Amino acid sequence: MRNYLVIIGKELHNLFVSPIAYVVMGVFFALSGYVFYMILASVIEFTVQQAFQSQQFGTSPPAFDATAVTQRSFFGAISTFLLFLVPMMTMGVFAEEKKRGTIELLFTSPVTHLQLILGKFTALVVLLLVMLVPTILNSLLLYYLSEPTPPLAPMLVGYLGAFLLGGTLLAVGLFVSSLTENQIIAAVITFGVFFVLWLIDASAGTGTTLINETMRYLSILNHYQDFTIGILDSQHLVFYLSLIFLGLFLTSVSLGSAKWRQ
Repeated sequence: MRNYLVIIGKELHNLFVSPIAYVVMGVFFALSGYVFYMILASVIEFTVQQAFQSQQFGTSPPAFDATAVTQRSFFGAISTFLLFLVPMMTMGVFAEEKKRGTIELLFTSPVTHLQLILGKFTALVVLLLVMLVPTILNSLLLYYLSEPTPPLAPMLVGYLGAFLLGGTLLAVGLFVSSLTENQIIAAVITFGVFFVLWLIDASAGTGTTLINETMRYLSILNHYQDFTIGILDSQHLVFYLSLIFLGLFLTSVSLGSAKWRQ
């Protein structure tokens, strides 16, 4: 446990000494704030137009949950931001260690592969939380200004989905970073893998064939959709946790192979 905590502290220090963490957080905060404002402005404009048209025709305005629509669109935007920013977060985790030769020192130290991988992964998860938590202020403001005040559960479920999606992408990026000593190559390959996962969702379509069903199940974004509307389904939890475990396991296999080659 002590080695695990030491690795977490070392990785957090490296992350926040490097400008990459601040660039990633700055871009994420700027984009999330701007997109939230644009989504909210569009929803308000649509609501006003509906109310005006209903007043003109003397009818009741159609039922429209502005809070839910805003929140769902915002969580959809967060998933897109993570797809682009996570490769920057993971590209140097192991690639930089290999480039500097410090990975050999880690292999000969009393730190186990499990402690090393979990320590680095936990540090990245902490950075992910630092990115996600401040955006809750936008959602809380939306909820407190809404009449009547909607329940908080859908928002919390949405953030759980964003956290699980981010954790899954981090695990995949960690594995890719363990395959090379070049950060740029690691970032490009990681983004390529994410893009393929994105295309799986777009290519699944609405068909009912076995291939379509399989592609929909393998789509990390398809499992994310229920979270964005506040639905907590155990199958989605199992899917994301399984992918996180698989990513960390493959990272362990990759590091074990690299150690054997030396």
